[in-house]
Amino acid sequence: MTFKPSFSAASAAVLVAVLSLAGCGGGGGGSSSGTTAVANPAQFSATDVVLGTGTEAASGKTATVTYTGWLYSDTATDHKGTQFDAGTFTFTLGQNQVIAGFEQGVLGMKVGGKRTLLIPSSLGYGASANGAIPANSGLVFDVALTAVQ
Repeated sequence: MTFKPSFSAASAAVLVAVLSLAGCGGGGGGSSSGTTAVANPAQFSATDVVLGTGTEAASGKTATVTYTGWLYSDTATDHKGTQFDAGTFTFTLGQNQVIAGFEQGVLGMKVGGKRTLLIPSSLGYGASANGAIPANSGLVFDVALTAVQ
């Protein structure tokens, strides 16, 4: 699934449905549980790849990001396993519109900055699968902050 940059309420609703904490079961439905190996980082980490110099992302502000997401892998280079998504989207910080680990990773970034986020499943989708993301999966995101309003 790809997110298009937009400031419309409809886009925000789609974003909430896709990236919010999975509380209603999401995805799943497969008949062969346990066929996908899942891994998790030991803890959340946000590593600045490029320090931004623009406006800082803070709670209550609207952030626009470009991102690529992978399933966390213990064996892959940079822990980037299977890529599950990439795109651009806009969300309001502090409104629970994205998974907790993604929000934690964006908070404090400045426009122009780039970060790599390692997110344990407890700060992602937890015990619920979500589309291409199996239950209990750690996640890796490369995030670039392109705007803050």
